[in-house]
Amino acid sequence: MHDKVVVAVDRMPQELMELVRGGESVTVEFKKSQTDITKDVYETVCAFSNRNGGHIFLGVNDHGKIVGIAPDHIDRMKRDFVTSINNENKMYPPLYLAPMEYEAEGKRLLYIRVPSAQEVCRCRGRIFDRNHDADIDITHHSDEVFRLYARKSGSYYVNKIFPVFGVRDLRADLLDRARRMTRIRTNNHPWMSMTDEEIIRSAGLMLTEHHTGREGITLAAILLFGTDQLIMSVLPQYKTDALFRVFNTDRYDDRDVVTTNLLESYDRLLAFGQKHLSDTFHLEGVQSVSARDHILREVVSNLLAHRDFSSAYVAKLIIEKERMFTENANLSHGYGTLNPAAFEPFPKNPPISKVFREIGLADELGSGMRNTYKYTEMYSGGAPQFVEGDVFRISIPLPEAATTMVGAVGDDTDRGDINGGITGNDTDHGGINGGINGGINGGINDTGTINDTIKLSAAEKNVLLELQKNPRITGKELCVVLGIGKNTVTRVTKRLKEHGLIERIGARKTGSWKVNL
Repeated sequence: MHDKVVVAVDRMPQELMELVRGGESVTVEFKKSQTDITKDVYETVCAFSNRNGGHIFLGVNDHGKIVGIAPDHIDRMKRDFVTSINNENKMYPPLYLAPMEYEAEGKRLLYIRVPSAQEVCRCRGRIFDRNHDADIDITHHSDEVFRLYARKSGSYYVNKIFPVFGVRDLRADLLDRARRMTRIRTNNHPWMSMTDEEIIRSAGLMLTEHHTGREGITLAAILLFGTDQLIMSVLPQYKTDALFRVFNTDRYDDRDVVTTNLLESYDRLLAFGQKHLSDTFHLEGVQSVSARDHILREVVSNLLAHRDFSSAYVAKLIIEKERMFTENANLSHGYGTLNPAAFEPFPKNPPISKVFREIGLADELGSGMRNTYKYTEMYSGGAPQFVEGDVFRISIPLPEAATTMVGAVGDDTDRGDINGGITGNDTDHGGINGGINGGINGGINDTGTINDTIKLSAAEKNVLLELQKNPRITGKELCVVLGIGKNTVTRVTKRLKEHGLIERIGARKTGSWKVNL
């Protein structure tokens, strides 16, 4: 009579035990499976494969208790699993995975590590995706299937081509505005000498269909520079909902539903935030800065440039008493709160992001999170939260003074009254007040010096150049074009006034600027 051979089994590694203690999640699944591989195990394999990969523990119940697998069933369960995932009728494309046997708390377990696949995986002809701790059958949900294929293919929805439309269908004034805004980066930006079509091509906003050879502008081009009617005709679900909800918490105190192009959407969302959030005083070194405007700039540009435009989920900017937050559909590369120290940014809509960077509405990929942390701490003493998922969320804690000093009614008291700056209801018009006299003949040289006597800062030089090019430019437009706050505009125009370089001609709202160079 032979003794039964007992095979030694490795103990469960500490890092895997930590996963078990952490419970089920978007990347961790428990299956009791004490004697057989149940069919839902393969659905989880498919879901993990289609999402971000994950860890399956057989012999652990839903509550995370280790119940173990009957030892005399383990070898058969291993064989059944390997056979099934290599059977194209059960799993397509076939996967090559091997369960690992471990011992924990005196019991046997099987552990399966599922990597994220490059192709869309089907289980028994159905497509499963992972949502939090559940496996979801999305086979008949066309939007979700499209987004899954988009994630796997690395293609971008905003690169969808419309051969029936060309540059002639875009707004020339918006292209001209983008051309001017590039001066934020450099006075000699290549776009300054390009035609509208050359700008569209250089930005990757005109492409060719591979299967037909037809050329056309992309969805990104239409979103950036199209008329409202054109945008609605190609993307009827597109809109951004801005809400101020402090006093009437059941509904809202103020609202702006934005359905226009991305450049003017940026203007309106930025103005909405400025209208309802106080611009408290802060110093960065010895320089006064608008922490509020820096935060708004980052969250608004992220909301517009990085959303998933294929989804009908309505993007939102919501201001409440204790926080401001945004939500937008997202092609996620993970789940949960992002850690800025370990965050690796992924491009979501590269053509739109490129244009935003060129015209100064956004910085390099990843810098927005760092800036938001920096200025949120300055503004409220708290930390922002970035949550990755199919809906991307940013939450900004607000100080008590943020919404108590600014009301829903946009009168002079609520909006502030800055002498020589943007005042009261003139915020809507962006009027800059001031009677500026005197004059200095000459021009601005390459070092920003006038007549070799007056040294101008970069902001002063840029404001002066914009006023010279467009004497009727408003204060609001200066803020947007140059990416600076209204306090900076006030300070810069005051100094230019003191040097006699500019003066106001005509009425406050209908007049223009005269540049004395």
